[in-house]
Amino acid sequence: MSKVVPCMWFNGDAEEAAKFYVSLDPNSKITNVQHNVSDNPSGKEGSVLVVEFTVAGQPLVALNGGMKMEYTHALSLMIHCDDQAQVDSVWSAFLAHGGSEGQCGWLRDRYGVSWQVVPKVMFEFLSSPDKAAAGRAMQAMMKMVKLDVGILRQAFEGKSAA
Repeated sequence: MSKVVPCMWFNGDAEEAAKFYVSLDPNSKITNVQHNVSDNPSGKEGSVLVVEFTVAGQPLVALNGGMKMEYTHALSLMIHCDDQAQVDSVWSAFLAHGGSEGQCGWLRDRYGVSWQVVPKVMFEFLSSPDKAAAGRAMQAMMKMVKLDVGILRQAFEGKSAA
């Protein structure tokens, strides 16, 4: 069991958000839903209070806190994607459900949560002992909205885009 579990604050739509998040990756599921045992600032008796769930194996909690809270980019969730097809699929799912694009693989979902959709190979590029190649990959990434594995690889390898 993970000792550190991010808790995300919602205003009545924690369960809806959790259901969306678990739809993003097959290794995801809702593990528990707690209901309010009495009326309180977070909701009426019987309404959803807390949803425990995992996304790609990462435990998360969604809490209906009873008021709107704003998220910032100071804390985001990152999805490591196996390949371009998964980057495209996850990216499209966020946008289709009211998300908005940012730069360098960042986006906000319809609830305002910041996410980074990153192909795993990007970490290999950036940690390469070949600092020039890593720098080229970083510079290519800085020009992107959704990350493109092919263009990143070309930049890393020092090949110009065709």
